[in-house]
Formats: sequence, structure tokens, C-alpha cells
Amino acid sequence: MKKVVLIVGLAATLGFGNSEAADWNWKGDVRERWEYQRTDKTTDITPAVGSNRSRTRVRLGVYPWINDELSAGVQFSTGNDAPNETISRNQNFGSLFQPKSIYLNEEFIDYHPNSYGLDGALNVIAGKRDITNSIIRIDNLVYDSDLTVEGITLQYGKESDGKEKDGLLAIAGYYLLNSWSSTTVTDPVLYLAQCGYKGEINDLSYTVGAGYNRYSSINTLSTSGDKSAIGTGLNGAYPSAPAAALYPNKGYKIVEFFGKIGGQINETRPWKAYTQYAFNSASKSTYSNINDDRRTAWLAGVTIGETSRVGDWAIDAKYDHIENDSVFPLFTDSDRKVGTIVNVEGLEIAATYHLVQNMIIGARYFHYNTIDKSAGEPKLTQLQLDAVVKF
Repeated sequence: MKKVVLIVGLAATLGFGNSEAADWNWKGDVRERWEYQRTDKTTDITPAVGSNRSRTRVRLGVYPWINDELSAGVQFSTGNDAPNETISRNQNFGSLFQPKSIYLNEEFIDYHPNSYGLDGALNVIAGKRDITNSIIRIDNLVYDSDLTVEGITLQYGKESDGKEKDGLLAIAGYYLLNSWSSTTVTDPVLYLAQCGYKGEINDLSYTVGAGYNRYSSINTLSTSGDKSAIGTGLNGAYPSAPAAALYPNKGYKIVEFFGKIGGQINETRPWKAYTQYAFNSASKSTYSNINDDRRTAWLAGVTIGETSRVGDWAIDAKYDHIENDSVFPLFTDSDRKVGTIVNVEGLEIAATYHLVQNMIIGARYFHYNTIDKSAGEPKLTQLQLDAVVKF
């Protein structure tokens, strides 16, 4: 509360009235997690490996509503310096009580014009924003929930806070994966387009849609920040030394279909069924390291209940099947990692309970195997126990 008073006072001192920042909209959450992982080998020679760890995730942001046509957002979060941790905001305990790092997780401007008959229906968003609020996202098949994309997003049919309205939904996105500032190395880019519809039939609500996710110049992608490691490819050409590329001779042109439907079991108990399907239309004829028989991913799940009020509970179960060349490995959910994030299939079961006001506790069980097994290939058994406080 003191922070809010300080910032409002500073804004008044600088000459900003309520018309420039009518509502600051502070939001945050703290999650404490205990996690146990066990990987069992398929041979009797190598023993099972088990581990447990405690982790934390903290996020705090402010999302000011400036006026009827302009809003913005800034969020800070725990995180990790490693680029391959772009899909996690967790930090582990056990570093001799060292302080945890805090990063800029979101920063964006949202212009939603009232002119041209739009009446605020179109959001033009520039900056770094949470993936769920940026696109139509059903679950973690293509994009993990912790991902924050960087670039330009056009939204039709979403509120400024990311919630989807009834009716037509349309999304277009342009996101830079690396920015090399080079005349010899082409920047890798993600182009995204989605179209969907949200509506109701009798007492059932539903959302259906399709999307296309194209990764351009993926041969120049680097997680080291050093463009010398990826050669001098131009306009999507392969690097002069493909072995140095992160994904040599691979491409990702992912077509996805998604949907969910839900209703009420009784007045206090809702239900929802959901599904996603993704297919990488890039083929071996163009990219020599792609296996044409391993380009499909899908998931299906069902949820009963919700946790909006104290005493509410929910259970969720889903099955995932993610082939090796189906989705982009750095952006899909990493919790189901079995040696690798892709080439996995398995089951997740979760239960959550609203214990006290603003606090939800939960447990999630994972059981995953590799699809294409080899000698000594592990399988994953994992349990996560969470306590989340939102404010």
C-alpha cells in the first residue's frame, strides 16, 4: 500500500492527473514448490535416479489504465540467466541463502483505438508480454505458460487484460528470437496467426480455433548471444558450419487446432474438456534432419471444479503425445522432460484446493515415457506440491 501511495504522489508531483493513470492495477503472486523427480532406466544395469528440490516463483507487476485508448504493463519476476530457461520463472533453494535474482518479465504498451469504428475491439501491443494474455492458449502443448513473447501483437476479440470476449477471435504476432543487428546474419523470427470463436450452445460454453506458427531463419538461432557460432547464413540459408547451429537443417512451420467445451455439473461445480493438436508442416524434403514420421503432437484433458472461492476444489487429468519434430523444443512445457522435452508421451493428474482467501494449494503427478525408446532410455515419475498466494 505504501508503494501505491508513493507512486501516486510522485505522479501528482510530476503533473500527471487521474486522466493519465486512472487505475494502477497492481498484481502479484508467490508460489512455493516442493518437487520430487525419479527417472527409471529401461535396463537393469543403470539404477533409478531420484531427486527432490524446493523452488520459488515470485511475480509483481503494475498494469495502469491510462485512458480509454491506452494501457500498459510492467512486471518483475524471479528467473534464470540461462536462455534455455525461458519457459521457467522458478528459482531453486539451496544456494547457501544467496539472494534470488529479479528480472524484467513484462513491459508493454497496449493501444486500443476507439476511432474507425473499432470501439476498443483491437489491441495493438508492443513490447514483452505474457503468452497467455497475448494469444489464444488452451494448454502447454505449443507454448509454456511462463513464456513472455517479445515483439508486436495484434488482437481482436480480447480484453486489454487478456481475457477473451464472446464472438470472433483473431491474433497476429511478430516476435524476434535473436536480434543480431547484422547485414550478414538474418534474425530468427516467430510469425504467429490464430483465428477462433468463443460462444455458447444452450448451457455449454466453447472455444474453437486454429493457428499457424512459423519460425523463420531458425538456422541463425543462438542461445549464447554469439552470432559467430552460427555462421553467415542469409535469408534462411543454412550456416556455413551447420554443426554449430542450434537446430541445423531443421524447420518449424506448426499448424495447430484447439478447442474446449464446458458446462455445469451443478450450481457450484463446473466441468471442462479441452484438446490441442499440432503438426509441423516443414518436411524432410526441405530440411534434412526432420523425420517426416515424427511431426505430430496432441493432448486431451478434462477438468472438474474450480478454485475461485474458499473451499472450492478442482481436479484435472490430461494425456500428452509430443513427437520429436512436432513443436519447437525451447517453448513447450519443460516439466515433462524425460532426457529431452520432445519425443515424450504420458499422463498428468492434478488437484487444487482454495484453502484460505487468496491461497491455493495443489499437487500434480507426472508419468512420462519416451516415444522412440533406445537402450537405457529413462521414464519420468514426478510429483509437485504447490502453495500459491495471489494479491
